[in-house]
Amino acid sequence: MKTTKAKAIKRQQSRAIPKNTNRQRPYQKAAIRSQAFAKAILDAKFYATDPQRLRALFDEASRKAAAIPKEPFKDSWPYLQSMLRLIRAYFRGEYRNVSQDALLTIIAAVSYLVDPFDLIPDEIPFLGFLDDATVIGFAITRTRPALDDFMTWETTAY
Repeated sequence: MKTTKAKAIKRQQSRAIPKNTNRQRPYQKAAIRSQAFAKAILDAKFYATDPQRLRALFDEASRKAAAIPKEPFKDSWPYLQSMLRLIRAYFRGEYRNVSQDALLTIIAAVSYLVDPFDLIPDEIPFLGFLDDATVIGFAITRTRPALDDFMTWETTAY
């Protein structure tokens, strides 16, 4: 009995995160687990099935992307632009070679971006966009192959 318990403890210790690894900052976990992001995921299903609503989301997100500071988004900015273009191509019916999961993740991230009442209100200088950038980064990580395929399609379709 003691041997089994000792083995279980050793297994738990071997799975422990080393102290020197980079951990996510608390606001990053909070943004992805927030009620605002959960709402954005639910809303994404409605946007995906209604081209007019999806176009309205695209229009609002495009205006917001043109007005927000790019610094919080750093390396994700080109992919955010790609997300917007993919949404436009999707509601126009020009591009459908994207999985439903990837599409919903992209729409949810863009929906979160335009929501003024997300985890950190956008009115708070600089900090207001950290949660938005975190959610966009999360979506990019989950959908990078789909976004790369879309960008390849863009360069070869016309």
